[in-house]
Amino acid sequence: MRVLVTGHDGYVGAVLAPLLASRGHEVVGLDTRLFDGCVLPPLEAPRIPSIERDLRDVGRDDLEGFDAVAHLAAVSNDPLGALDEAVPEAVNHEASVRLARLAKEAGAERFLFASSCSLYGAAGADVLDEDAPFNPVTAYGRSKVLAERDLARLADDRFSPVFLRSATAYGVSPRLRMDLVLNDFVGTAHATGEIRVLSDGTPWRPLVHVGDIANAFAAALEAPRELVHGEAFNVGRDEDNYRISELASLVADATGARVVYAGAASPDTRSYRVSFRKAAERLPGFRPAWTVPRGIAELLAAFESSGTSLEELRGPRFVRLARVEELRAEGAIDASLRRTGRSRREGRSRASRAS
Repeated sequence: MRVLVTGHDGYVGAVLAPLLASRGHEVVGLDTRLFDGCVLPPLEAPRIPSIERDLRDVGRDDLEGFDAVAHLAAVSNDPLGALDEAVPEAVNHEASVRLARLAKEAGAERFLFASSCSLYGAAGADVLDEDAPFNPVTAYGRSKVLAERDLARLADDRFSPVFLRSATAYGVSPRLRMDLVLNDFVGTAHATGEIRVLSDGTPWRPLVHVGDIANAFAAALEAPRELVHGEAFNVGRDEDNYRISELASLVADATGARVVYAGAASPDTRSYRVSFRKAAERLPGFRPAWTVPRGIAELLAAFESSGTSLEELRGPRFVRLARVEELRAEGAIDASLRRTGRSRREGRSRASRAS
């Protein structure tokens, strides 16, 4: 199939785009490239044909000729969403629904939406399946709830939205993120010998490797229509529901680092456990390959080979909020995260790549 991957230059997209290409699909990316150059050495982001466009500015012509859209582009986490709650509403909800309408008009038959288990929000210790009520506690989570609602209304005999609700991601990607709990624990353990837990450790989190997220998208793309049309799938493994304190202990066992709880540690309102049975039973070809201990080993090896410092790991190359704040300080983007074209650094980097 000819597939448009929005957000192909991001954490998941940098893994998904080459995976789809390796499976014989013709892949085109669409991205604002806010994280251009934010690469974990010696890895490289995928080089595929791409459209540089803000999701809010996508036109009908951009969607012509695609059989499917894998829609990853988003304001990607809770801290970014908290900067201005209007931005995740505009990008994750309104622009996502508009993109799907344009894709449908242009003849695309399948729309894979990167949703999130964070829409379950404050759910306690109950194990939740796809029919569980939503209880998001952040602007990011609420934007995913609204997007799912409105995308579902577009489903008909010609157009199939599919909702992939990924657990909390971890693992190595060329566009590594350190604002994810397990990645952060491993990186700081490696760099400092300590693991800092900013809550009391009791909240539950389901986890999933970035490679398994990519494999779930590939499986949903290639599955028979009747198995995925209008369906939501939690993406992860039942065995990988962990308390934050358990994750810290696993990293400590693997690294010898000391676990340190913040002095004012308190319960985190985001706490949920998730069932992944539906994807295992009804999403053909999707079998998660990664476990959390294996992912910890992979991350450690990557940090050791990259030679990155703690300052780098916590800086704008790997922390999305820090990158956005850097770009805003440079005048490269405005408060709505739109590019302004005023960054001297961006101009130099583009000229360098062109030469």
